[in-house]
Amino acid sequence: MSEDLFSALDHLAATSTVVIDRPRGSAHPRYPAAIYPLDYGYLDGTVSADGDGIDLFRGSAVGNGVVAMAVIADIDKKDVEVKILLDCTADEIGTAAAFLRDTLGLGITVLRREVS
Repeated sequence: MSEDLFSALDHLAATSTVVIDRPRGSAHPRYPAAIYPLDYGYLDGTVSADGDGIDLFRGSAVGNGVVAMAVIADIDKKDVEVKILLDCTADEIGTAAAFLRDTLGLGITVLRREVS
């Protein structure tokens, strides 16, 4: 069942322009002490629940496609969001999850793509 989801996310990523508006090492706009450990941006031309493009973290494993998705609950904003992890290694998935959970204090669960 989840492979259908990941195939659809791969299609969205392949047919959209990736815009990195917060490069690795840049500060979070609301929390300047929070430094992005990976490139962060969105898929241009897509729409997420907040009305903006689908958020993503982009890692260093070019060609891996969408390897995971993070579902987060932001109590301060009173919303739930989905962020895709594109071209990430297993370590980078953990790094992105720790950033969201430990640095930004968000409730998070990560759904990893099953690989055969």
